[in-house]
Amino acid sequence: MATFFMFGKYSHEALKKISPERTRKAINTVQKFGGRVKSVYAMLGGNDLVFIVTLPGAAQATMVSIALTRLTGISFTTSEAIPVDQFDKLAKDMH
Repeated sequence: MATFFMFGKYSHEALKKISPERTRKAINTVQKFGGRVKSVYAMLGGNDLVFIVTLPGAAQATMVSIALTRLTGISFTTSEAIPVDQFDKLAKDMH
């Protein structure tokens, strides 16, 4: 399973529909595509929220992003992440 950070930006309409029910539906959407939500945070700054999820791969991350945008009206920018210890190993192996 790969880890993805899904950064969300609210539209004006999406702001009006914030609710615990919508959050549960979003989590269920991730699960529907074989994923698991590790955590969700509201944010200040350039992004309004972040979902940290695990999914089988990039195809599922793409489908989740589309499905969440359709469900919530929130636009997402999704980035795959790797643990820093793996990153350090990859960088060391490049020598």
